[in-house]
Amino acid sequence: MEQKEQFEMPVCECKHVHEELVASLKEQTPDETVLIRLADLFKIFGDPTRIKILYALLEHEMCVCDIAQLLGMTQSSISHQLRILKQSSLVKFRRDGKMVFYSLADQHVMTILSQGFEHVTE
Repeated sequence: MEQKEQFEMPVCECKHVHEELVASLKEQTPDETVLIRLADLFKIFGDPTRIKILYALLEHEMCVCDIAQLLGMTQSSISHQLRILKQSSLVKFRRDGKMVFYSLADQHVMTILSQGFEHVTE
C-alpha cells in the first residue's frame, strides 16, 4: 500500500485581525442560501456516472438508450441520473415524437466541466 506524504498545515502566528479586510469580505460573501445551493450543485458533480453522462452530452444530444449503451448501464439507472441532473438544471430535454433527447442545459455546464477537467489534468 502506498504511503501518502504527511504534511502539516502552517499555523498563523498573527495575533492581529485585519478588521477592514474581514468586514469587506463579509459584505461580499453571498447569502447562506446561495452558498448552500452552490454546495448542493457541487455534490451533483461528485458522482462519476453523472460526470460520464455530462461528458457524453458535451458532444451531442442523446436519448436514454444511447447513453445506457455508451456507459454499459441500464436505461433505468441512466434515467435516474438524468432526473437528478435535470432537477439541478444541468441538463434539458426535447421531445421528438416518442423519443426524448437530452443535452446540457447551457454554456455554464460546459464551462464547469471544461475547467474542472483542466484543473485535474494539469
